[in-house]
Amino acid sequence: MLNYKYIIPSAVLILLGLMLALMPQVKHSKEIPPQEILLKILDDTRFYSTDKVAEMIINKDPSMMLVDVRDAEEYKNFSLPGAINLPLDSILTSTAKAYMGQDVRAIVFYGNGTIYANQAWMLGQRLGYKNLFVMKGGLNRWVETILRPITPSASASSAELETYQFRRGASQYFGGSSDAAMPQNTSVISIKSGKKKKRVKGGC
Repeated sequence: MLNYKYIIPSAVLILLGLMLALMPQVKHSKEIPPQEILLKILDDTRFYSTDKVAEMIINKDPSMMLVDVRDAEEYKNFSLPGAINLPLDSILTSTAKAYMGQDVRAIVFYGNGTIYANQAWMLGQRLGYKNLFVMKGGLNRWVETILRPITPSASASSAELETYQFRRGASQYFGGSSDAAMPQNTSVISIKSGKKKKRVKGGC
C-alpha cells in the first residue's frame, strides 16, 4: 500500500533534482557541485517561516535581505516591505551578483508560492552564494498566516495562542484584516501599523 504522506515530498525532490541537472553551466569561481546542493535540499533549515520574516520586518532587522523573485509587474502590485525585485530569470546576472555576493545578511527568496523561490535558491547555491534561504509557502502562506490569521480552537495550547496573538498584531501592522473573533483571555499584541498593500494572487 502506498504511503501518500511521502509521495508529494519525494516528487518535489525529484523535480528539484532534475532542474538542478538541467541548470545552465555557468562559470563561477566558487561554484558548488550539484551533489552537494541536492544534500542541502533535504535540509529544512533553508526555510524561514512567515512569522520569522514578519518579526524581522517589524523589528527592522538589518540582517535580512528579502528578494522577490516574481516579475516586475507582480512586484509592483504587491511586495513585502523592504524587498528588492530580482526576477528568477535575472539570478545569473551581474545585477543579482551585486546584491547576493555577500556573506553578512541572510538572503530570503520568496514568490507567490515556494517553487520559484526554491529555484532561485538552487541557482544561488550553484554559484556559491552564502546565507540563502526561502520563505516557506511564499506570499500565499503570508496571506493565510500574517494578513488573515485564523482563530485558534478553544482547546488551543498556550504556544498556539501566543502565535495567534503575534499574528493578529502583525496583521494590523501590515494592513491585513481578520474577521475572526478573539478567543477568551487572549489579547492582541500592539504593533504600530505599517503601509497597506494590495492582495496577492498566484501559485508560484
